[in-house]
Amino acid sequence: MMTVGFVLLASGISGVAGAAPAAGDPPSPPKVPAALAVPAGAKVVARFHATGAQVYACTSAAGLYSWLLARPDATLADASGAIVGTHGAGPSWKSKDGSSVVGKKLAQAAAPDAGAVPWLLLGAASTTGAGQFTGVTFIQRVATKGGIAPATGCDATHVGAEARATYSADYYFFTGGGETPKKL
Repeated sequence: MMTVGFVLLASGISGVAGAAPAAGDPPSPPKVPAALAVPAGAKVVARFHATGAQVYACTSAAGLYSWLLARPDATLADASGAIVGTHGAGPSWKSKDGSSVVGKKLAQAAAPDAGAVPWLLLGAASTTGAGQFTGVTFIQRVATKGGIAPATGCDATHVGAEARATYSADYYFFTGGGETPKKL
């Protein structure tokens, strides 16, 4: 009888103390400038840390040479540091579970860190597969470090060359708050 009372008391205490998120609970949304806020009703379902590079191509237009973003090339890691997917051209995010999402830029804001690529709000243009990215409607890129295009090295002799700029960022994935992207 005393054991049952102790179990009930312990259960009651753990139920009341439920303020700390349990393992596997989605992260809280990041603090972002108003322009990057997701619509009402959007809920964060995942946060992954990306490390890799922003890949730039040397281009020429009207006799002017400049580095143009070709694609990101990064790995995605969860909070424990385990690799869970990749981030690449599109822009796209692919999970090891087979699901993916392709985004389209909706808004950007300057990164607070000088020399970092901008923070972004992206809408999901399409998703594939069943898994982590199923139903994603919005993506935020925040906490960027590095990744800006080189200041020099793009000229007539380097047209078509690529340069990699090391970067990292946190990506938050949301469901709801807008139209569901088309499923491919």
